[in-house]
Amino acid sequence: MEYPKFTKEMRKTHTILIPSMAPIHFSFIIDVFKKYGYNAKVLDNFGPSVVNEGLKYVHNDTCYPALLVIGQFIDALNSGKYDLDKTALLITQTGGGCRASNYIHLLRKALVKAGYGNIPVVSLNMSRLEKGFKLTIPMIRYILAGVVYGDMLMLLRNQVSPYEVHKGDAEKLTQIWIERIIESFKKNSGYKGKEISKNLKLIAKDFSLIEIKKVPKVKVGIVGEIYVKYAALGNNNLEEFLASQDCEYNLPGIMNFLLYCIDTRIDDINLYGGSKIKKKVITILLNMGLKMESYMLDALKDYPQFTAPSPFLHTKMLVRDIIGYGNKMGEGWLLTAEMVELIESGYENVICTQPFGCLPNHICGKGMIRNIKQIHENANIVPIDYDPSATKVNQENRIKLMLAVAREKL
Repeated sequence: MEYPKFTKEMRKTHTILIPSMAPIHFSFIIDVFKKYGYNAKVLDNFGPSVVNEGLKYVHNDTCYPALLVIGQFIDALNSGKYDLDKTALLITQTGGGCRASNYIHLLRKALVKAGYGNIPVVSLNMSRLEKGFKLTIPMIRYILAGVVYGDMLMLLRNQVSPYEVHKGDAEKLTQIWIERIIESFKKNSGYKGKEISKNLKLIAKDFSLIEIKKVPKVKVGIVGEIYVKYAALGNNNLEEFLASQDCEYNLPGIMNFLLYCIDTRIDDINLYGGSKIKKKVITILLNMGLKMESYMLDALKDYPQFTAPSPFLHTKMLVRDIIGYGNKMGEGWLLTAEMVELIESGYENVICTQPFGCLPNHICGKGMIRNIKQIHENANIVPIDYDPSATKVNQENRIKLMLAVAREKL
């Protein structure tokens, strides 16, 4: 079947809908799209109707993130808010053995069944799976800068919010800096190395000035499949729940995942052979990403009150005796590494968010808990399954049991 394609002309006429995931990061990415002439919008429709639409048009044996994303798209198209003749959908593809490589085809089939077969789907990928949405080098530079800013703001907001004297100060400062960065992007600044370094240092300084009262709190790390880890729609507002339980929580940054995706391509060549030229190009990309990471780590050096993330290469080394680097489907060995890194950073209570149908997550997440506990006896890890049949009450009760153990230790 011939599906409609997104054309250059549609850039001026169409609204591109994007599924929700990481609010801070997506604020910057949406702004980059708009800067380069794309009218993009992150969806904000939530609730049971999203899950119901997903179940209606996606086989329930498919991974939960696909069901939610496709359900959110169709629910939005049903809402009547958009001109269906001037709307396109954008979705990412990972490539490799992850089922996310099939999201595009699942979405297109669902659109046809739902009566929206005329709506083009844009593929955003680095694997040449489809032509789709064209990312230029300048766009990539802005997006990478946005990812670093997003990681920094997410990290500091999450570490300051639980202790702030005046509730809402950290969230307010986060929004102020989002607006500042977006404004600088509009003026063609804020995306170069020195500018990023300067802004990150200013961000760290501003958060250090927020009045806080440090009291002992349970520290919780969140890991898992990338969508369910960050998306409130996917994890039943997990962050909000942990805040209500008076916890400090920590989510590893998205830059970690990007570096992992690049690094695994180098490991492929090392393990199975491949082009030396390709390896050289990928190594350059990896070094660029590591440089971006270094700006954030450098900005946090002067503020010991903040727990900085470990450098990516150190995080990778943490699991050299636990899991093989050939485990690279989905989040692969990175999922195991992030659990260990969080435990070593003081977040020994870890929630592993597991979407139904994500086999790599169950193997590299839940499957590695025993190995991790043999090395880190203090680890308090709970795997939580997320799928259409899992109730929020059951999920939260399991987390409460983990928190009860954590409070006893505290």
